Amino acid sequence: MKKTLLSFFIFSILSSILFAEDLSGFYQTIDKKTKLPTSVVAIYLYEGKYYGRIVATCNKQGIVEETVDHPESRATGIKGNPYYCGIDIIWACAPEKGRYKGFVFDPREGKKYDAKIWKENGNLILRGEVFIFGRNETLRPFPKEKFNDFFVQPSLSKFVPVYCKVK
Repeated sequence: MKKTLLSFFIFSILSSILFAEDLSGFYQTIDKKTKLPTSVVAIYLYEGKYYGRIVATCNKQGIVEETVDHPESRATGIKGNPYYCGIDIIWACAPEKGRYKGFVFDPREGKKYDAKIWKENGNLILRGEVFIFGRNETLRPFPKEKFNDFFVQPSLSKFVPVYCKVK
């Protein structure tokens, strides 16, 4: 009986690691009212955990206006007021029960929340939580054809997490 339970436990862990869906890629955050993109977030894997970095922000028409190569706006909720483009807002999401659990950071307010991320119908679902309360945000894949001379596609394999400190 002990061998059976141990085998099941090992199989469960290995299958969740081997068959977990890759979340890496570029996703758009969408404004709930206008339904237009507000930013582009790069989801990348680092040492077995997922992180998410703002690599571009969009204007009110949903067009990329700032990038990590051309930043302008600063995050007022973070010490040092760094540029929005280049901030990691999703941190250390590790596999847990078919999803990934970690933290999400609001750079405007300088607040950190528990987070869960997973893929659903090709979209990335980000759930921020405080205790049992929370909300989901759907991030849509960013089309590759929208990368151009101004917004060059960054290499996800070169990203290393950058932790921010709140004010």
